[in-house]
Amino acid sequence: MNETIGTLGLLFAVTATPVCADVGTAAAPPTGLVHTYTLAAGGTPAAYDEAMVVACLQGLINREQPVLYLFSEESEFPKYWWDKLLCEGRWLRGKRPQPVAGIDELVRLAGDRVKGAVIWDPEVPATVNVATTIAGVEDLVVLSPELAEAHLSGWGLPLCHDLRDKFDGHETGSKKNDAYRWALREYLAEGKCSSHFLSLYEDAWSMRASGDLGYVVVRDWAVKNRSFVFDLSPWGDERPADDTQQTLGLDRETFRMILAETQRQARRKHLTEVAGFVAYDKYTFQRSLVTRKDATATEWETVYLMSPYGAYQNTVITNCYNQSFHSAAPFAPLKQHRPAKIPPLEDKSYICAVITDFDSIMPLYSLLPGLWDDPARGTIPLGWGVDPNLIETYPDIITYLYETASEHDYFVADASGAGYFNPSRVPPRHLSRLVRHNRHFFDLTDMSIAVMVLDWEQPSARVKNAYAQFAPDGYGTQLYDYHYAGGNSVAPHVWKGMPITNFFNDVCHFTSPQAAAHTMRHSLRARGFTLPAFGIWRFVYTSPTDVKETMAILSKDFPEINAEVVDPYTFFRLFKEWRLGLPE
Repeated sequence: MNETIGTLGLLFAVTATPVCADVGTAAAPPTGLVHTYTLAAGGTPAAYDEAMVVACLQGLINREQPVLYLFSEESEFPKYWWDKLLCEGRWLRGKRPQPVAGIDELVRLAGDRVKGAVIWDPEVPATVNVATTIAGVEDLVVLSPELAEAHLSGWGLPLCHDLRDKFDGHETGSKKNDAYRWALREYLAEGKCSSHFLSLYEDAWSMRASGDLGYVVVRDWAVKNRSFVFDLSPWGDERPADDTQQTLGLDRETFRMILAETQRQARRKHLTEVAGFVAYDKYTFQRSLVTRKDATATEWETVYLMSPYGAYQNTVITNCYNQSFHSAAPFAPLKQHRPAKIPPLEDKSYICAVITDFDSIMPLYSLLPGLWDDPARGTIPLGWGVDPNLIETYPDIITYLYETASEHDYFVADASGAGYFNPSRVPPRHLSRLVRHNRHFFDLTDMSIAVMVLDWEQPSARVKNAYAQFAPDGYGTQLYDYHYAGGNSVAPHVWKGMPITNFFNDVCHFTSPQAAAHTMRHSLRARGFTLPAFGIWRFVYTSPTDVKETMAILSKDFPEINAEVVDPYTFFRLFKEWRLGLPE
């Protein structure tokens, strides 16, 4: 979950080694070379249009093997990860960049991997997403009218689709929804799109005018995987800011149609990742004067909507460069260490801190580096909440984390396991798929704890039975009942050997170590403090330095708590021993 910042299919078996097929007239670079292109900074419609072409070309060029890597004038992280992955033992060791001078040369590099162009309609901003869907299916580049006029003839590419004036609202009363429903019929329902991936990417409604590239540079992933791309509100009781005259609930109805058709295409063989997030500018009051919905509630409603359809969310994915490149990195199953020895249970307060919300690729890609490089990392036991399914997108980054982890760093699954979903919303007939999916990714990343299962109500017996098959060492949960159906906190217990407790959320909006320590002490006492006591806390994007100082203050200022900081595996083992030792 990513509430603080506005918060499958098994595409590979045990490894993610790329298939090295013939890719056309423009061959892969010679051994030791990687083609690179530096994307200009955003801020203008022209920059938006250029980035759209570059992202489409990158998705096509990298579809069969990793050929093209992007750098950026406005983001440091492509360079950061390039440097990390060039180090000894990493998969890019010995590679040298071969810069591509301009967009014309990039088109030549693509060669016959690009078959033509599709022009989107600025009068219907949703068509930039429809055009991206078409580009992935038909191997095209997405062009604005201005860019098409300037370059299309010079590139010698045929115009395969022109979406201008195609959608007038005659079907639904909404040009936006007409566009998505047409694409649903023509591409998704015809089996031309991936049933493994959907892309919830913000369209051009406000993004192009401001030159915001966040949801443009990620489109290489959608094109590479032939993903269906859309941008709709999950709400049925208000109209979105970008389409205020539509019939009430129309966006939600189309959203559900897309989910249902994708589930039909999946034929119960796998789950579906929905990569992307709700558009704040349109669907929440934080940015829009039209809507009344809170950002966190909108996040939860989106997950509530998709969970029954065998879908889970990879929420915040903006400004995540080179997904089509990183995803091709060689990957082998990972191993993490476990505590060498579990101490005996004593009259102490066992405190566990988990730095969380790496349940989507943006925080993994651009927020985790600063925390991982913090000098205090490795000096106290810490859990790191990372969703294991993210290895599909950034296998090399997660491998780097495992290989550079200290003896005090431990990995546990964040929301709600291998992907963000509400398990109570998953129909019983889909639970076997959910177990297969999670077990696959938990096994690949050597995880056995789901530290932050997010739901609307207490887990049922069938949900707990499912989690016990892939998270036997621990189940932490947070419940929020936005539909006011009577959801309550979980009573700590052990279920068929799996320890279950609440994942404390009261220091997630971290202000200072002093304030956090006092909050933690109050939280323990509010829960009827007696020794031994147990508390596992969520620290959202909080530095190891701040966590360490918090724990020091907790021990110094409140010695009666007798706090001992432990790792997640020790925490749940001791918690289980304590619970099983209590009288029935």
